[in-house]
Amino acid sequence: MEISHIASEIKNRIQGDVSLEAQDLERAARDTSLFYVLPSCVVYPKTQDDIQILVRYVASKKQEGVDISLTARAAGTCMTGGPLTTSIVMDTTKYMNHIISADSATATAEPGVYYRDFEKATLSHGWLMPSYPASRELAAIGGIVSNNSGGEKTLTYGKTEAYVRGLEVVFADGQTDYITELTEEALKKKIEEPTTSGRIHREIFELYTKNKDLITQSKPSVSKNSSGYMLWNIYNKERNTFDLSKLITGSQGTLALISKATLSGVAPKSHSRMLIMFLPSTSSLGEIVPRILTHKPETLESYDDHTFKIALRFFKDIAKRMGGNMFTLGFKFLPEFWMAITGGVPKIILMAEFTGNSEEEVERTVSEAYKDMQTFGFPCKRTHSEQEAKKYWTFRRESFNLLRQKLSGYRTAPTIDDIIVHPQDLPAFLPQLEVIFAKYPDLIYTVAGHMGDANFHIIPLIDIHQEGIVDTLHKLMDEVYTLVFSYNGSMSGEHNDGLLRTAYIPKMFSPEIVKLFESTKDIFDPLNILNPGKKVYGDKEFAWKHIDTK
Repeated sequence: MEISHIASEIKNRIQGDVSLEAQDLERAARDTSLFYVLPSCVVYPKTQDDIQILVRYVASKKQEGVDISLTARAAGTCMTGGPLTTSIVMDTTKYMNHIISADSATATAEPGVYYRDFEKATLSHGWLMPSYPASRELAAIGGIVSNNSGGEKTLTYGKTEAYVRGLEVVFADGQTDYITELTEEALKKKIEEPTTSGRIHREIFELYTKNKDLITQSKPSVSKNSSGYMLWNIYNKERNTFDLSKLITGSQGTLALISKATLSGVAPKSHSRMLIMFLPSTSSLGEIVPRILTHKPETLESYDDHTFKIALRFFKDIAKRMGGNMFTLGFKFLPEFWMAITGGVPKIILMAEFTGNSEEEVERTVSEAYKDMQTFGFPCKRTHSEQEAKKYWTFRRESFNLLRQKLSGYRTAPTIDDIIVHPQDLPAFLPQLEVIFAKYPDLIYTVAGHMGDANFHIIPLIDIHQEGIVDTLHKLMDEVYTLVFSYNGSMSGEHNDGLLRTAYIPKMFSPEIVKLFESTKDIFDPLNILNPGKKVYGDKEFAWKHIDTK
């Protein structure tokens, strides 16, 4: 069936827009991953009714034998190819971008709402959702929930899954329901309902009950994980409740489509200070990280010597990003410059941020941590204002962006960008990781991470047209993931699976749990019309045939 005919039929059924325009297709062909996948059509729904109609149409055509599917897209900041498809993209940012309600406890928003706008609304009521990703100014709620995002505050406050209070969803047959935490009594009523939601609750409950031990044992033991389906999250033993919203969260739109999300958050602390340590090697991290965590920093971040050197190289641009000039900022960084000149560039810079509700509280906490960290004998300093701390955040956040912008012909290659192990394994793990990278001396990359979780964002910068570079990326992924799995880590702490990692799930999980993942997909989406090829049934060959070479 011609795509023009499909587009016309959809347009005649919904209130929103349907586009076959080249500029819309091109925009939807990319996220922030390695991939370029040109969709056949982009649909911009206006309402939940539009989504229902669209899903029912796609399901009916699939039953007729048409090769068709539907992939939800929000802001397109995914780093794994999660919202990419050759079929229909459903973009929610154009029309479904309203904050429905906000009060002192929760806020309900459509999936196309940008986090920056969501945060403004919640801060007016005294709270924010702390699981925002690094792309907080660009990301939207639909993607944050669908990827189970996390970020710098995850160490203290956890990932998005902790703040989902309920999801209004459209199932793969077009039926809808509000999915939330159910008591034992409410679950009994739900599974008796003659609805799609009733059937799914019943079948997932049966799957969980029959395989409870396997599911519990298969939960990654690291502090955060976005790979696979979160079957281990649906039952809360302490509360004796069952909650499928915890399963839909992080499922990348493969189980159901989110039309509204109700989220909660935390009250931000009013004061903050930072403690910075400059480490000449990684050998002491196994002692330093657990020790500094006893002082309860809100965040514990890091960046490596590559990032530090890039920041020095583009110092003038860094100064502009901070709203000052390079001379005044340079004066502020004299201690760091002197350290680099006299003692060499540190291998790892640790940034521990402490927060509180008064200057006295924060100063006391930082002073205690500073005194403790000095016993290790490494250069260490503490900030005395939030403005002073800003320079370190800018180094961490902007260095790689500047490198990417300044080196013509190079592009980011997020492939091993989200690995996570256990903090106590860092002394053994990091030297082995360095051995792997030593095999590729010409590879340009930076390492930044959430050190408190031992979660690292390693992103190579490549010339995609360089001979053999794709094979290099393949080998790098295989070697690094094999190392991560040998330490019982995860290949994705925050960024999810998408096109990039789905084919590696059988290497991370046992065949038995992979089968349960597939059964979960089949229960929710028996026709496989919702974002196929992500989370389960991945096609590595398809993914790597769609690397963006433009």
